Amino acid sequence: MFDADKFKKVVREKGLTLQEVADYLKIDKSTLYRKMNGGSDFYRSEMQLLCNLLSLKDPTEIFFA
Repeated sequence: MFDADKFKKVVREKGLTLQEVADYLKIDKSTLYRKMNGGSDFYRSEMQLLCNLLSLKDPTEIFFA
């Protein structure tokens, strides 16, 4: 299960907004929110992009909490 709180915390720590994250993934902000809230899943390619963008060392803490 995706941990939206940890994700938002990391995004803030990197000085980014959720809009900037959505733009980086080339998806609409509402799609990002839907994925964050469990309405749909992140694609593997999106997880890889987020790991790169946010410098995640252990993505399981966020994506598979």
